[in-house]
Amino acid sequence: MNSDHQGKIRVGIIMGGISSEKEISLESGRNIFGKIDRKRYLPLALFMDSSGLLWEIPVKMLMRNSTGDIECDLKDEAKKVPYEELKTLVDIIYPGLHGKYGEDGCIQGLLELLHVPYVGSGVLASALGMDKYASRKVLAMSGIDVPRTIAVDIRRWESGRETVFEEIEREIGLPCVVKPAREGCSTAVRKVASLEDVSGAVAEALDWDNVVLVEEFIEGMEVTCGIIGNNMPVALVPSETIPTRGILSLEDKFLYGQGENKTPARLPEDLLNRIKEAAVRAFVALGLKVYARIDMFVQDDGRVVVLEPNSLPGMTPSTVLFHQAAASGITQSELISRIIQLSLEAHSSKRGPL
Repeated sequence: MNSDHQGKIRVGIIMGGISSEKEISLESGRNIFGKIDRKRYLPLALFMDSSGLLWEIPVKMLMRNSTGDIECDLKDEAKKVPYEELKTLVDIIYPGLHGKYGEDGCIQGLLELLHVPYVGSGVLASALGMDKYASRKVLAMSGIDVPRTIAVDIRRWESGRETVFEEIEREIGLPCVVKPAREGCSTAVRKVASLEDVSGAVAEALDWDNVVLVEEFIEGMEVTCGIIGNNMPVALVPSETIPTRGILSLEDKFLYGQGENKTPARLPEDLLNRIKEAAVRAFVALGLKVYARIDMFVQDDGRVVVLEPNSLPGMTPSTVLFHQAAASGITQSELISRIIQLSLEAHSSKRGPL
């Protein structure tokens, strides 16, 4: 590894981006930048603007309130970085990105072409993780319990809503949950109790994607479990997430004083172990690497239902992944270091794209 900087590994941390989750990405990126072990790593703050261009930004810009505030002064205070030059500036990229174009295989594919190692899962696993419908089909084929789900694309919706309503009644039932197929942070997620409400929920979700999912409403405890590793992934301590409303919101997930997380989840030890087992099985089935967070529900009868993976889980100061690591005696800095080292190992042994 690079030895021109006192033996330190140069880590480019990309934040911002062009998805609905760019503000959370900014929080994740600057927390990674702040908590990274500077005895081992030399961090470089890289901001992706709303056009997908990359900029090296100084620390004073990193502390701005929003991506919009940063973007206003990029031309005057930051240095534009062509993607082709990344290999000369960093030894590895840590994407602090979330959502479309950052977590779905797009940036991963670009970095593969540039021969720049990066943190997290590869192209296919990232794409699967972002597409809830595709990931559920893979999980179901692997014998993992997932919610009953139907996919409604925009052409089908516009040509025959009545057949969609009939399928919802027959296959899913009410109440149900409507969401875009490829969004995160609870964007456009709605619980609906009647078919009359479905139209508005689908219309809102179609503002974000051309495919909408209608899934069964699952009652029970929402839990989430971090996984870390490559060939031998290990589950962290599962957490219970308590939403302030019926559906877990972006604020519940990431903001102080909103949703409440309890680590470990308030469940018997045998059920906690079943959650960890389901999380590891999902991680392996989807071909995920390095680290991820698996969101699940536990029903009163003990059924563990996997909702979705997060291939680049939030790394904000209040994120549940840090709580779970702390329960295992791992500090934030140590967790970031493990993630980087596992990523370097994965890229050093790959044959073709990760």
